[in-house]
Amino acid sequence: MPHTLPWLAIVACAGALYAISMGTRQALALFIGPVNSHTAMGFASISLAFAIGQLVWGAAQPLAGALADRWGARRVMLAGGLMLAASHAMLPFAGTQAMLILTLGILGAAGAAALGPSMLMSAVSRLIDPTRRGMAAGLVNAGGSFGQFALIPGIQMAIGGIGWAGALWGMSLLTLLALPLLVPLRTPATDPHATREAGSLREAVRRAMHDPSFLLLGSGFFVCGFHVAFIATHLPGVVASCGLSPQTGAWALATIGLFNMLGSFAIGWAVDRYRMKTLLSLLYATRALAVLAFVLAPKTAEVFLVFSAVIGLTYLSTVPPTAGLVARLHGPRYMATLFGLVMMSHQVGGFLGAWLGGKAFEASGSYDWIWYADILLAVAAALIHLPIREPRREPAVA
Repeated sequence: MPHTLPWLAIVACAGALYAISMGTRQALALFIGPVNSHTAMGFASISLAFAIGQLVWGAAQPLAGALADRWGARRVMLAGGLMLAASHAMLPFAGTQAMLILTLGILGAAGAAALGPSMLMSAVSRLIDPTRRGMAAGLVNAGGSFGQFALIPGIQMAIGGIGWAGALWGMSLLTLLALPLLVPLRTPATDPHATREAGSLREAVRRAMHDPSFLLLGSGFFVCGFHVAFIATHLPGVVASCGLSPQTGAWALATIGLFNMLGSFAIGWAVDRYRMKTLLSLLYATRALAVLAFVLAPKTAEVFLVFSAVIGLTYLSTVPPTAGLVARLHGPRYMATLFGLVMMSHQVGGFLGAWLGGKAFEASGSYDWIWYADILLAVAAALIHLPIREPRREPAVA
Protein backbone atom coordinates (compact mmCIF):
# COMPACT_ATOMS: atom_id res chain seq x y z
CA MET A 1 0.00 0.00 0.00
CA PRO A 2 1.66 3.29 -1.06
CA HIS A 3 2.08 5.95 1.62
CA THR A 4 0.40 9.36 1.50
CA LEU A 5 3.78 11.11 1.88
CA PRO A 6 5.95 11.62 -1.22
CA TRP A 7 8.12 8.55 -1.73
CA LEU A 8 11.31 10.64 -1.66
CA ALA A 9 10.40 11.97 1.80
CA ILE A 10 10.00 8.41 3.11
CA VAL A 11 13.29 7.37 1.53
CA ALA A 12 15.02 10.47 2.93
CA CYS A 13 13.95 9.61 6.49
CA ALA A 14 15.08 6.00 6.11
CA GLY A 15 18.36 7.07 4.51
CA ALA A 16 19.10 9.59 7.28
CA LEU A 17 18.48 6.96 9.94
CA TYR A 18 20.76 4.55 8.13
CA ALA A 19 23.37 7.31 7.91
CA ILE A 20 23.44 7.59 11.70
CA SER A 21 23.29 3.84 12.32
CA MET A 22 25.90 2.97 9.70
CA GLY A 23 28.16 5.97 10.27
CA THR A 24 28.47 5.53 14.02
CA ARG A 25 28.88 1.77 13.73
CA GLN A 26 31.64 2.04 11.11
CA ALA A 27 33.38 4.70 13.22
CA LEU A 28 33.84 2.20 16.07
CA ALA A 29 37.02 0.95 14.38
CA LEU A 30 38.61 4.30 15.29
CA PHE A 31 38.26 3.41 18.98
CA ILE A 32 40.22 0.15 18.91
CA GLY A 33 43.52 1.91 19.63
CA PRO A 34 42.17 4.16 22.41
CA VAL A 35 40.31 1.27 24.05
CA ASN A 36 43.46 -0.86 23.93
CA SER A 37 45.55 1.95 25.41
CA HIS A 38 42.99 2.53 28.16
CA THR A 39 42.38 -1.11 29.08
CA ALA A 40 45.47 -3.01 27.79
CA MET A 41 43.15 -5.82 26.62
CA GLY A 42 45.15 -6.56 23.48
CA PHE A 43 44.06 -6.41 19.85
CA ALA A 44 42.92 -10.05 19.73
CA SER A 45 40.60 -9.58 22.72
CA ILE A 46 39.14 -6.37 21.32
CA SER A 47 38.77 -7.97 17.88
CA LEU A 48 36.79 -10.79 19.49
CA ALA A 49 34.30 -8.26 20.87
CA PHE A 50 33.99 -6.68 17.41
CA ALA A 51 33.60 -10.14 15.85
CA ILE A 52 30.85 -11.10 18.32
CA GLY A 53 29.18 -7.82 17.40
CA GLN A 54 29.22 -8.86 13.75
CA LEU A 55 27.65 -12.21 14.65
CA VAL A 56 25.00 -10.70 16.94
CA TRP A 57 24.16 -8.06 14.33
CA GLY A 58 23.46 -10.85 11.87
CA ALA A 59 21.59 -13.13 14.29
CA ALA A 60 19.39 -10.24 15.43
CA GLN A 61 18.33 -9.33 11.87
CA PRO A 62 15.78 -12.13 11.33
CA LEU A 63 14.55 -11.80 14.93
CA ALA A 64 13.99 -8.07 14.48
CA GLY A 65 12.36 -8.77 11.13
CA ALA A 66 9.98 -11.33 12.63
CA LEU A 67 9.01 -8.89 15.39
CA ALA A 68 8.49 -6.14 12.81
CA ASP A 69 6.40 -8.38 10.56
CA ARG A 70 4.13 -9.01 13.54
CA TRP A 71 4.17 -5.76 15.54
CA GLY A 72 5.32 -3.12 13.04
CA ALA A 73 8.77 -1.97 12.00
CA ARG A 74 8.65 1.44 13.69
CA ARG A 75 8.40 0.07 17.24
CA VAL A 76 11.25 -2.34 16.67
CA MET A 77 13.46 0.36 15.12
CA LEU A 78 12.76 2.73 18.01
CA ALA A 79 13.88 0.08 20.50
CA GLY A 80 16.97 -0.52 18.36
CA GLY A 81 17.88 3.16 18.30
CA LEU A 82 17.64 3.39 22.08
CA MET A 83 19.84 0.31 22.48
CA LEU A 84 22.41 1.72 20.05
CA ALA A 85 22.56 5.05 21.90
CA ALA A 86 22.93 3.25 25.25
CA SER A 87 25.79 1.16 23.86
CA HIS A 88 27.77 4.23 22.77
CA ALA A 89 27.20 5.91 26.13
CA MET A 90 28.29 2.84 28.13
CA LEU A 91 31.36 1.89 26.07
CA PRO A 92 33.83 4.20 27.91
CA PHE A 93 33.00 2.31 31.12
CA ALA A 94 33.71 -1.13 29.61
CA GLY A 95 36.97 -1.89 31.40
CA THR A 96 36.95 -5.65 30.87
CA GLN A 97 36.53 -7.91 27.87
CA ALA A 98 33.20 -9.18 29.22
CA MET A 99 31.86 -5.63 29.52
CA LEU A 100 33.19 -4.76 26.06
CA ILE A 101 31.40 -7.79 24.59
CA LEU A 102 28.19 -6.87 26.45
CA THR A 103 28.11 -3.20 25.37
CA LEU A 104 29.63 -3.32 21.90
CA GLY A 105 29.17 -6.94 20.89
CA ILE A 106 25.62 -7.51 22.15
CA LEU A 107 23.72 -4.34 23.09
CA GLY A 108 25.08 -2.10 20.32
CA ALA A 109 25.03 -4.80 17.65
CA ALA A 110 21.44 -5.81 18.41
CA GLY A 111 20.39 -2.15 18.39
CA ALA A 112 22.11 -1.54 15.05
CA ALA A 113 20.39 -4.64 13.64
CA ALA A 114 16.97 -3.27 14.58
CA LEU A 115 17.89 0.05 12.93
CA GLY A 116 19.71 -1.59 10.03
CA PRO A 117 19.24 -2.09 6.29
CA SER A 118 16.87 -5.07 6.37
CA MET A 119 14.44 -3.22 8.63
CA LEU A 120 14.66 0.12 6.85
CA MET A 121 14.45 -1.32 3.34
CA SER A 122 11.58 -3.59 4.29
CA ALA A 123 9.63 -0.66 5.76
CA VAL A 124 10.28 1.49 2.69
CA SER A 125 9.36 -1.34 0.30
CA ARG A 126 5.94 -1.64 1.94
CA LEU A 127 5.31 2.12 1.89
CA ILE A 128 6.05 3.02 -1.73
CA ASP A 129 5.04 1.93 -5.19
CA PRO A 130 6.72 -1.35 -6.28
CA THR A 131 8.13 0.27 -9.42
CA ARG A 132 10.31 2.54 -7.28
CA ARG A 133 11.70 -0.12 -4.93
CA GLY A 134 15.01 -0.62 -6.72
CA MET A 135 15.88 3.07 -6.74
CA ALA A 136 14.59 3.47 -3.18
CA ALA A 137 16.87 0.67 -1.96
CA GLY A 138 19.82 2.34 -3.66
CA LEU A 139 19.01 5.71 -2.09
CA VAL A 140 18.62 4.25 1.41
CA ASN A 141 21.91 2.43 0.94
CA ALA A 142 23.51 5.68 -0.18
CA GLY A 143 22.30 7.26 3.06
CA GLY A 144 24.35 4.74 5.03
CA SER A 145 27.37 5.50 2.89
CA PHE A 146 26.90 9.24 3.40
CA GLY A 147 26.90 8.65 7.15
CA GLN A 148 30.19 6.82 6.87
CA PHE A 149 31.69 9.60 4.75
CA ALA A 150 30.36 12.50 6.81
CA LEU A 151 30.66 11.17 10.35
CA ILE A 152 33.98 9.28 10.49
CA PRO A 153 36.33 12.27 9.90
CA GLY A 154 34.31 14.34 12.37
CA ILE A 155 34.44 11.59 14.98
CA GLN A 156 38.21 11.25 14.46
CA MET A 157 38.52 15.01 15.07
CA ALA A 158 36.32 14.69 18.16
CA ILE A 159 38.58 11.95 19.53
CA GLY A 160 41.54 14.30 19.18
CA GLY A 161 39.65 17.29 20.57
CA ILE A 162 37.46 16.03 23.42
CA GLY A 163 38.82 12.52 23.91
CA TRP A 164 37.51 9.14 22.86
CA ALA A 165 34.94 8.95 25.68
CA GLY A 166 33.50 12.36 24.78
CA ALA A 167 33.31 11.32 21.13
CA LEU A 168 31.31 8.23 22.07
CA TRP A 169 28.89 10.27 24.17
CA GLY A 170 28.45 12.62 21.21
CA MET A 171 27.59 9.60 19.02
CA SER A 172 25.00 8.54 21.60
CA LEU A 173 23.36 11.98 21.57
CA LEU A 174 23.35 12.08 17.77
CA THR A 175 21.56 8.72 17.65
CA LEU A 176 18.86 9.92 20.05
CA LEU A 177 18.32 13.11 18.04
CA ALA A 178 17.74 11.07 14.88
CA LEU A 179 14.93 8.90 16.29
CA PRO A 180 12.05 11.31 15.41
CA LEU A 181 12.77 10.43 11.77
CA LEU A 182 10.98 7.16 12.50
CA VAL A 183 7.61 8.91 12.55
CA PRO A 184 6.86 8.57 8.77
CA LEU A 185 8.02 4.92 8.68
CA ARG A 186 4.88 3.38 10.14
CA THR A 187 3.98 0.50 7.85
CA PRO A 188 0.31 0.05 6.92
CA ALA A 189 -1.84 -2.74 8.28
CA THR A 190 -1.37 -5.98 6.42
CA ASP A 191 -4.01 -6.95 3.89
CA PRO A 192 -5.54 -10.25 5.16
CA HIS A 193 -5.93 -11.48 1.58
CA ALA A 194 -2.23 -10.87 0.90
CA THR A 195 -1.33 -12.64 4.12
CA ARG A 196 -3.35 -15.71 3.06
CA GLU A 197 -1.53 -15.73 -0.28
CA ALA A 198 1.87 -15.34 1.35
CA GLY A 199 1.10 -17.97 3.99
CA SER A 200 2.42 -17.89 7.53
CA LEU A 201 5.86 -16.65 8.48
CA ARG A 202 6.91 -20.22 9.28
CA GLU A 203 5.82 -21.39 5.83
CA ALA A 204 7.68 -18.51 4.16
CA VAL A 205 10.89 -19.36 6.02
CA ARG A 206 10.52 -23.06 5.17
CA ARG A 207 10.03 -22.28 1.48
CA ALA A 208 13.08 -20.03 1.46
CA MET A 209 15.31 -22.56 3.23
CA HIS A 210 14.38 -25.18 0.61
CA ASP A 211 15.03 -22.82 -2.30
CA PRO A 212 18.51 -23.39 -3.83
CA SER A 213 18.59 -19.85 -5.22
CA PHE A 214 17.90 -18.36 -1.78
CA LEU A 215 20.67 -20.50 -0.27
CA LEU A 216 23.13 -19.47 -2.98
CA LEU A 217 22.24 -15.83 -2.37
CA GLY A 218 22.96 -16.23 1.35
CA SER A 219 26.27 -17.98 0.61
CA GLY A 220 27.40 -15.10 -1.57
CA PHE A 221 26.42 -12.58 1.09
CA PHE A 222 28.62 -14.49 3.56
CA VAL A 223 31.58 -13.35 1.48
CA CYS A 224 30.34 -9.76 1.50
CA GLY A 225 30.23 -9.88 5.30
CA PHE A 226 33.77 -11.24 5.57
CA HIS A 227 35.08 -8.54 3.27
CA VAL A 228 33.18 -5.58 4.74
CA ALA A 229 33.80 -6.50 8.39
CA PHE A 230 37.51 -7.04 7.87
CA ILE A 231 37.92 -3.67 6.18
CA ALA A 232 35.60 -1.80 8.56
CA THR A 233 37.35 -3.21 11.63
CA HIS A 234 40.97 -3.42 10.55
CA LEU A 235 41.62 -0.87 7.79
CA PRO A 236 42.85 1.72 10.35
CA GLY A 237 45.13 -1.03 11.71
CA VAL A 238 46.41 -1.83 8.22
CA VAL A 239 47.17 1.87 7.77
CA ALA A 240 48.99 2.01 11.12
CA SER A 241 51.01 -1.13 10.31
CA CYS A 242 52.27 0.65 7.20
CA GLY A 243 53.52 3.58 9.31
CA LEU A 244 50.87 6.04 8.15
CA SER A 245 48.87 8.48 10.30
CA PRO A 246 45.51 7.78 11.97
CA GLN A 247 44.03 10.53 9.81
CA THR A 248 44.87 8.45 6.74
CA GLY A 249 42.86 5.56 8.20
CA ALA A 250 39.92 7.82 8.95
CA TRP A 251 39.96 9.36 5.48
CA ALA A 252 40.29 5.91 3.89
CA LEU A 253 37.08 4.80 5.64
CA ALA A 254 35.39 8.07 4.72
CA THR A 255 36.44 7.65 1.08
CA ILE A 256 34.82 4.23 1.05
CA GLY A 257 31.61 5.87 2.23
CA LEU A 258 31.80 8.65 -0.35
CA PHE A 259 32.31 6.34 -3.31
CA ASN A 260 29.78 3.86 -1.99
CA MET A 261 27.20 6.63 -2.35
CA LEU A 262 28.04 6.74 -6.06
CA GLY A 263 27.93 2.95 -6.23
CA SER A 264 24.60 2.87 -4.44
CA PHE A 265 23.04 5.41 -6.80
CA ALA A 266 24.33 3.43 -9.79
CA ILE A 267 23.17 0.06 -8.49
CA GLY A 268 19.77 1.50 -7.53
CA TRP A 269 19.36 2.54 -11.16
CA ALA A 270 20.70 -0.76 -12.50
CA VAL A 271 18.60 -3.21 -10.46
CA ASP A 272 15.42 -2.03 -12.18
CA ARG A 273 17.01 -2.63 -15.60
CA TYR A 274 19.38 -5.61 -15.43
CA ARG A 275 19.41 -9.07 -13.86
CA MET A 276 20.39 -8.70 -10.26
CA LYS A 277 22.39 -11.92 -10.06
CA THR A 278 24.61 -10.69 -12.91
CA LEU A 279 25.17 -7.37 -11.14
CA LEU A 280 26.21 -9.22 -7.98
CA SER A 281 28.69 -11.38 -9.86
CA LEU A 282 30.26 -8.28 -11.41
CA LEU A 283 30.50 -6.54 -8.02
CA TYR A 284 32.30 -9.45 -6.38
CA ALA A 285 34.66 -9.89 -9.34
CA THR A 286 35.53 -6.19 -9.12
CA ARG A 287 36.34 -6.60 -5.42
CA ALA A 288 38.68 -9.49 -6.14
CA LEU A 289 40.60 -7.46 -8.72
CA ALA A 290 40.75 -4.39 -6.47
CA VAL A 291 42.16 -6.32 -3.49
CA LEU A 292 44.70 -8.08 -5.71
CA ALA A 293 45.91 -4.73 -7.09
CA PHE A 294 46.12 -3.30 -3.56
CA VAL A 295 48.17 -6.23 -2.26
CA LEU A 296 50.68 -5.78 -5.10
CA ALA A 297 50.89 -1.97 -4.81
CA PRO A 298 53.21 0.06 -2.55
CA LYS A 299 51.43 1.13 0.63
CA THR A 300 51.27 4.92 0.46
CA ALA A 301 48.51 7.27 1.58
CA GLU A 302 47.55 7.84 -2.06
CA VAL A 303 47.29 4.08 -2.71
CA PHE A 304 45.04 3.65 0.33
CA LEU A 305 42.73 6.41 -0.90
CA VAL A 306 42.55 5.03 -4.46
CA PHE A 307 41.92 1.53 -3.10
CA SER A 308 39.20 2.89 -0.82
CA ALA A 309 37.56 4.68 -3.73
CA VAL A 310 37.44 1.53 -5.86
CA ILE A 311 36.28 -0.66 -2.98
CA GLY A 312 33.71 1.99 -2.06
CA LEU A 313 31.98 1.58 -5.42
CA THR A 314 31.24 -2.05 -4.51
CA TYR A 315 31.31 -1.90 -0.70
CA LEU A 316 27.59 -1.99 0.11
CA SER A 317 26.35 -1.91 -3.47
CA THR A 318 25.63 -5.61 -2.98
CA VAL A 319 22.76 -4.77 -0.61
CA PRO A 320 20.09 -3.43 -3.05
CA PRO A 321 20.37 -6.34 -5.54
CA THR A 322 20.51 -8.86 -2.69
CA ALA A 323 17.42 -7.34 -1.06
CA GLY A 324 15.79 -7.11 -4.47
CA LEU A 325 16.43 -10.79 -5.15
CA VAL A 326 14.86 -11.74 -1.82
CA ALA A 327 11.70 -9.87 -2.82
CA ARG A 328 11.89 -11.21 -6.38
CA LEU A 329 12.19 -14.80 -5.14
CA HIS A 330 9.67 -14.75 -2.27
CA GLY A 331 7.74 -11.47 -2.33
CA PRO A 332 7.87 -8.46 0.04
CA ARG A 333 5.38 -9.69 2.69
CA TYR A 334 8.01 -11.32 4.92
CA MET A 335 11.00 -9.52 3.45
CA ALA A 336 12.19 -8.19 6.84
CA THR A 337 12.54 -11.74 8.13
CA LEU A 338 13.87 -13.34 4.95
CA PHE A 339 16.37 -10.59 4.23
CA GLY A 340 17.30 -10.83 7.91
CA LEU A 341 18.20 -14.49 7.36
CA VAL A 342 20.41 -13.52 4.44
CA MET A 343 21.96 -10.81 6.61
CA MET A 344 22.68 -13.43 9.27
CA SER A 345 24.80 -15.30 6.73
CA HIS A 346 26.49 -11.98 5.93
CA GLN A 347 27.37 -11.51 9.57
CA VAL A 348 28.74 -15.02 10.06
CA GLY A 349 31.23 -13.96 7.41
CA GLY A 350 31.58 -10.66 9.26
CA PHE A 351 32.45 -12.48 12.48
CA LEU A 352 35.24 -14.37 10.75
CA GLY A 353 36.54 -11.29 8.94
CA ALA A 354 36.72 -9.17 12.10
CA TRP A 355 38.08 -11.92 14.37
CA LEU A 356 40.58 -13.54 11.99
CA GLY A 357 41.94 -10.13 11.03
CA GLY A 358 43.01 -9.52 14.63
CA LYS A 359 44.25 -13.07 15.11
CA ALA A 360 46.32 -12.97 11.92
CA PHE A 361 47.95 -9.67 12.82
CA GLU A 362 48.73 -10.75 16.38
CA ALA A 363 50.25 -14.02 15.14
CA SER A 364 52.26 -12.72 12.19
CA GLY A 365 52.39 -8.92 12.46
CA SER A 366 50.76 -8.72 9.04
CA TYR A 367 47.31 -8.81 7.44
CA ASP A 368 48.55 -10.43 4.20
CA TRP A 369 46.92 -13.84 4.63
CA ILE A 370 43.52 -12.28 5.24
CA TRP A 371 43.85 -10.29 2.02
CA TYR A 372 44.68 -13.50 0.11
CA ALA A 373 41.65 -15.25 1.61
CA ASP A 374 39.50 -12.27 0.69
CA ILE A 375 40.53 -12.49 -2.96
CA LEU A 376 39.66 -16.20 -3.16
CA LEU A 377 36.31 -15.68 -1.43
CA ALA A 378 35.38 -12.80 -3.76
CA VAL A 379 36.08 -14.98 -6.80
CA ALA A 380 33.93 -17.73 -5.29
CA ALA A 381 31.10 -15.27 -4.66
CA ALA A 382 31.24 -14.04 -8.26
CA LEU A 383 30.68 -17.63 -9.42
CA ILE A 384 28.09 -18.59 -6.78
CA HIS A 385 25.50 -16.11 -8.04
CA LEU A 386 25.48 -17.33 -11.63
CA PRO A 387 23.25 -20.43 -11.07
CA ILE A 388 20.55 -18.42 -9.23
CA ARG A 389 17.20 -18.73 -11.00
CA GLU A 390 15.99 -15.15 -10.99
CA PRO A 391 12.29 -14.66 -11.83
CA ARG A 392 11.42 -11.82 -14.15
CA ARG A 393 8.88 -10.50 -11.61
CA GLU A 394 8.49 -10.90 -7.87
CA PRO A 395 5.52 -12.78 -6.40
CA ALA A 396 2.53 -10.45 -5.97
CA VAL A 397 2.22 -10.71 -2.19
CA ALA A 398 2.69 -7.56 -0.09
